[in-house]
Amino acid sequence: MTNKSLRDLRRPAAGEPPKITFPCRYPIKVVGDAAEDFAAVVCQVVSRHDPDFDAARLEVVESRNGRFQSVRLTIRATGEAQLQALFVDLKATGRVHMVV
Repeated sequence: MTNKSLRDLRRPAAGEPPKITFPCRYPIKVVGDAAEDFAAVVCQVVSRHDPDFDAARLEVVESRNGRFQSVRLTIRATGEAQLQALFVDLKATGRVHMVV
């Protein structure tokens, strides 16, 4: 694979329609070390970026060995800037390993 074939899949190639039409429901999976307050930390950050976020619909899944947790949620995405800021803030907690 050459560098020319690598591109951000959220951004359309020249002449293509956008892959995401905003506003939309946007599913996110946040992975971090397992802890009793991990989901609460994720909710606190997400709520700053989506005031209408419904934490009751959150799903927490433990890894097979119990070392990690994934928090699955859906937000109302209003644009690329909102998503970028959310991802930066989640990583800035120091507790998040990956945001998908």
